[in-house]
Amino acid sequence: MARILEIEDLSVHFPINIGTVRAVEGVDLQLEQGEVMGLVGESGCGKSTLGFSILRLLRPPGEIVGGRILYHGQDIVRMGEKEILSLRGNRIAMIFQDPLTSLNPLFRIDKQFIETLLTHEKGLAKGEAFNRAEKMLEDLGISPERLLEYPHQMSGGMRQRIMIGLGLILNPDLLIADEPTTSLDVIVEAQFLDLLNGLRRQYDLTILLITHNLGNVAQLADRITVMYGGSIAEVGPAEAIFENPLHPYTQGLLSSIPNIKLDQPKLVTMPGSPPDLVNPPQGCVFHPRCSHTMDICRHEKPYVSKEDGHLVRCWMYR
Repeated sequence: MARILEIEDLSVHFPINIGTVRAVEGVDLQLEQGEVMGLVGESGCGKSTLGFSILRLLRPPGEIVGGRILYHGQDIVRMGEKEILSLRGNRIAMIFQDPLTSLNPLFRIDKQFIETLLTHEKGLAKGEAFNRAEKMLEDLGISPERLLEYPHQMSGGMRQRIMIGLGLILNPDLLIADEPTTSLDVIVEAQFLDLLNGLRRQYDLTILLITHNLGNVAQLADRITVMYGGSIAEVGPAEAIFENPLHPYTQGLLSSIPNIKLDQPKLVTMPGSPPDLVNPPQGCVFHPRCSHTMDICRHEKPYVSKEDGHLVRCWMYR
């Protein structure tokens, strides 16, 4: 498979009054054409910041302070504003967490599709843009007549489908989905994931699925990246991560999932709290919460072990 995206040693900082928040620190990530990568971790671990960095959508005072983001070999970090504008939506699209706040409440759905198309495809006739929007809604399982409605007239699931449609209307290579099922109930969430999986095959999409929901990742992802404290803890094939998690943090995440068979004596929880990213712990950022902590964990960054595509940053595997 061709490599579509490669992130090398990426660091993103937010200078604030009390110091500098190291939201992303030294992250490496690769995405191959046509795969789904699940990016998981607790709230505040840096996964959404990483997603926004790919499209240079960081809000001030956030800034990329180091590293490269290579899209088909071109470094997004060093692109000019005009190049970035042509990339957003056209080659890399993003689905945001809350579709109600992402869609413009003052415009009908058809206008939002048409505006997207005309912005990126100069000379396209409005009639052709409308026809393409109709076709997209049909692919999404929505009646084309609903193009004439406003966002508030649709359910949460339909609004999320509209967001997918706006992301796909320009036939991008890469789709970044940032917590796309947060506002959906369980039934609609399952339908949404089935739809996303079908669209992946139909459009040969590469997807970066950012979520804290491990069930969603199990259903869709080919590979999983686990983030903790702004850094990568573990990367591997989805099956390997679920069947043989190596990093103590990954093990803790999987152990804390409630057992639907209800045969576990009590709910397993992970001790401690996520790290303060203004003053992160020395050495391994996870060591204050880890039951396997050694002296070296408190002073030195973890050793990286890699075998058969399964990478883990932990001193236990040196």
